[in-house]
Amino acid sequence: MTRDANIFAALRRYWGYESFRPLQERIVGSLIEGRDTCVIMPTGGGKSLCYQLPAALLPGKTVIVISPLIALMQDQVAQLTQMGISAALLNSSVAGGEQSKIARKASSGEFRLLYLSPERIARPDTVDWLRTVPVAFFAIDEAHCISEWGHEFRPEYRQLSSLRNNFPDCPIAAFTASATRQVRHDIIEQLRLRDPDKYIASFHRANLRYEVKECDAGNQMDLLMAILRKYQGSNVIVYAPTINRVEETVDFLEEQGIPAIGYHGKMDNDTRRRNQERWMSDEVRVLVGTIAFGLGINKASVRAVVHLSLPKSIEQYYQEAGRAGRDGEPADCILLWQKKDVGLLTYFILQMEDPAEKNRAWDRYHTIRRFVESTACRHHQICSHFGEKPKWESCKACDICAGPLDWLSSPQKRKRGKRKRIVSASTATPTAMPQSQAPQLLRPDLAATSQAPDANRDLREYLREWRRNLARDQGIAAFIVMHDIALDDLCKIRPKSIAELRRVSGFGERKAELYGAQIIAALKKFDAGARPTPVAAKKITPADETIQLLAAGRSFEEIAIARSCQVSTVAQMVADLVEQGDLQFQPAWLKPGRQKQIEAVCGHGKLELLKPIKDALTADFTYNEIKLVVAHLRRDREP
Repeated sequence: MTRDANIFAALRRYWGYESFRPLQERIVGSLIEGRDTCVIMPTGGGKSLCYQLPAALLPGKTVIVISPLIALMQDQVAQLTQMGISAALLNSSVAGGEQSKIARKASSGEFRLLYLSPERIARPDTVDWLRTVPVAFFAIDEAHCISEWGHEFRPEYRQLSSLRNNFPDCPIAAFTASATRQVRHDIIEQLRLRDPDKYIASFHRANLRYEVKECDAGNQMDLLMAILRKYQGSNVIVYAPTINRVEETVDFLEEQGIPAIGYHGKMDNDTRRRNQERWMSDEVRVLVGTIAFGLGINKASVRAVVHLSLPKSIEQYYQEAGRAGRDGEPADCILLWQKKDVGLLTYFILQMEDPAEKNRAWDRYHTIRRFVESTACRHHQICSHFGEKPKWESCKACDICAGPLDWLSSPQKRKRGKRKRIVSASTATPTAMPQSQAPQLLRPDLAATSQAPDANRDLREYLREWRRNLARDQGIAAFIVMHDIALDDLCKIRPKSIAELRRVSGFGERKAELYGAQIIAALKKFDAGARPTPVAAKKITPADETIQLLAAGRSFEEIAIARSCQVSTVAQMVADLVEQGDLQFQPAWLKPGRQKQIEAVCGHGKLELLKPIKDALTADFTYNEIKLVVAHLRRDREP
């Protein structure tokens, strides 16, 4: 069998695919031939297959994959194992005894792929041990992190420059989704790639529609609500700039009847992992996260990505927005920025001490400002930033070329303070919201209308539930059982045998053996009348829970622990409830005398900005205290 025939046979056998995406076949060929390689491929382009498939075709050899994320390593190893490709990882999540066992097996050439962190590979003992491993080549994921010009420079990546010295005969392949021409040159120079084959995919994501809208704090949430109403039942990512904004946004959405979960760096690993999996398996459709969310996320059916603040760079925005529409279907990337975002970015840049780093940050700052304030085509700006020269001037897929989204131009105003349950947190529990005033719930179990024909909608949700339950039982992520695209294909083909299941995209030999009988049984149950279990609405909102805990005498700190959030998030919610008239202010929330001191500084002046108030007080006063008192004053001053 020829080399090309072997490559296609492996693609069909392990991945269940009939064809490659653009550039994949050529990249696989370069790596099989032992060439140094530099690959720039946008999010969703299929980078991981490019180094995994050669590994499957190199018996007795091991591809060393260097990745910065433990969760990504775990997911890829689980996927490969289910496909019948031997793989393992070595990092802090693996127990000491198990690490020794994996190291011995690797020395014997038992793994086709072995995942390591950049910190691990820089250790002298790791280098000595790797010399006993039959290394085929090194694959470096997120390679832009090695460049000081990159938007996510990580010093530990810089140490990977020693790979060429320590392993002079091993090819090196660098992969990244977002690298400018300058960063690409730096990657090649730092890794000392030898006459590398370069593969640079187009940065033009024609199925994405870019919408940039300046707003203010007063209407940003109205705009977000309009977006989520538009994509009711679809998968949406909302990026918030801080941990507090993540938690406040999740609380706000829950209050509006939209199930949402958060993701940020201060969550414990188990909670972060659980929240990510709930979103990945469509148990909850809306995820609100900081920039900590996204690397390695392999979900094809994201219909919208929303940013609630100005990103630090074009690269960051392109990478995060690019998590929408990986299935090739239309998706919206909406950036809702405020003037105050500019001040926040400026503040962080001014804190930098290294002059070169500060200059690079200013360059990124000016570029992202030009992007949001320019009247030039958004797609054209992005492509040009990465060194691509589009032959078109109008993309017809951004707010500049096609005009603003009609449904986002005049979002429906929310009615604030509608519940009117003025209660004392020290003496009462909240009354139930009248049925006529309850917000309409956006059911998470509804499929997006654009994703499947009506006849398949119930089947799609039934199979999603089956996949979710199976993944939970096995302790793996739902997408490892089956990708969204495979699930859609399954709904169309509705196989009645293992042979017919092999026609479904994404079902190779091993996966068809693992799940074939269960899938066919599930389809038979559906045909016999089985349907997905209705999703129950959440019985208590974050605001009601907070009021109940206050009524039970809990402190803000205790409430934060009970609700798994930051104290500042609790304080903000309580302040909002006080200002809306849903909760009575309690002087006991502050230490004696603090309320009068804050009120004295506020006087009869404006209460829009908190910083001048804080600056006029001694340093020991916190924003949480000031928020509570200001909310009380604003409520009292209402006509």
